[in-house]
Amino acid sequence: MRPRKIIAPRTFEAGFQAIRDELDIPRQFPPEVLEAADAATDRFESDRADRRHLRFVAIDPPGARDLDQAFHAERTEDGYRVFYAIADVGAFITRDDPIDVEARQRGTTYYSPDRRTPLHPAVLSEDRASLLPGTDKPSLLWTIDLDHQGLPVDASLERALVRVHEAIDYEEAQRRIEADDELAILRDIGQLRQRQEVRRGGISLNLPSQEVEEANGTYRLRYDRSIPVEGWNAQISLLTGIVAGTKMVEHKVGVLRTLPSPRKQDLRRLRREADALGIEWEPDVSYPEMIRTVEPNGPRRSAFLLQAARSFRGAGYVWFDGELPHLSEHGAIASHYAHVTAPLRRLVDRFGNDVLLDLFAGRRPSEEAVEDLAELPSLMGRARSRESAFERALVNYAETVVLQAQVGQDFDAAVVSLNAKRDVADIQILDPAIESSIPMDGRVLGETLRVRLRSVDIERRSLRWDVVE
Repeated sequence: MRPRKIIAPRTFEAGFQAIRDELDIPRQFPPEVLEAADAATDRFESDRADRRHLRFVAIDPPGARDLDQAFHAERTEDGYRVFYAIADVGAFITRDDPIDVEARQRGTTYYSPDRRTPLHPAVLSEDRASLLPGTDKPSLLWTIDLDHQGLPVDASLERALVRVHEAIDYEEAQRRIEADDELAILRDIGQLRQRQEVRRGGISLNLPSQEVEEANGTYRLRYDRSIPVEGWNAQISLLTGIVAGTKMVEHKVGVLRTLPSPRKQDLRRLRREADALGIEWEPDVSYPEMIRTVEPNGPRRSAFLLQAARSFRGAGYVWFDGELPHLSEHGAIASHYAHVTAPLRRLVDRFGNDVLLDLFAGRRPSEEAVEDLAELPSLMGRARSRESAFERALVNYAETVVLQAQVGQDFDAAVVSLNAKRDVADIQILDPAIESSIPMDGRVLGETLRVRLRSVDIERRSLRWDVVE
């Protein structure tokens, strides 16, 4: 799954570029990086298994060209065999070459409504290394056998040559899924994996995408709900990451994606927020059970899911060579888990796959590979911090532009958190579903109130409110 996105008209572009400049998100690649990318070739071309007979399909947002994954599966006597092709961008990069050095500085691809700031030059991320349909492509091919309940019983990883049969978007996949057996098997496996997620206590947050629509010279915010095939497709990536993380733990070397489980005080706060938003949450219903039942089919439910996502705090990466660190599991997935399915867009995936190729081949990873693992938590931490600041700034900017025409209007709101140090209360506007803040001034967590938009500062991306008594 790609990051939750915001979609906006082209008139927003100057503001988005100002945010990129403010956060030092680069406008272009240095010449030496582009030259290295132009000259790069597949270092493992002669060593690849030929898997071009498999009919892979890539499912991505409309217009995407940085295709990291492609899926194929077959039914077997014992269950299913999943083939998951991952873009092998690492085959075009050598340690400490200009592409590698630049990628370590960037850490991730930065998505904004008007453009992408890619991790790798487009000649790789949108051409030679991308799993575009109709041409032979180098890949890292995962083969995962599942039993009839959807549990993995065997797995392998190899460098392979594949040919993606077609690339379609989620809407088309959903339309075709009943009549297309190749897509129907994705639904069947995805649903089995969702049941396994429930059994192990994991959750998948169905976060909406925020869209800005233009009509008659004004703008409005709305949330676009996801469709079932997005969840089924995401389960294949989660399955692969779980198998990868389990393999690393088994061999006591690797890099894991970690996330602490929500704290009790966070869950109590979330229950009060649900009450303030008018969402029923029975006392005997657990947090995972509740999240699974909430669809983002309105501003209040969308707001609740965004608050639920914030109950998970402290996501990061840990590397290990020997004993596992104390925190090694991913709280939302309820398993060991590694990021390995998006190497075109995320730095850590390339290095994780390099280690796993050795482990599946029965080899000890090289000392250089282990040294690279040690750098990843800090590299990815910096990248994720900048990415989070970028996403917040994009949303705040879009909200201020949209709301500038509504100064003086009243809105329903709920208090979702209190910050004594800043002496402010964070509020959730119910429609449109946006977050802001007001002076604390005796406010109570979970309180509902009416607020009036006093002013909008687009340059500072801030809103000021008055409480309507």
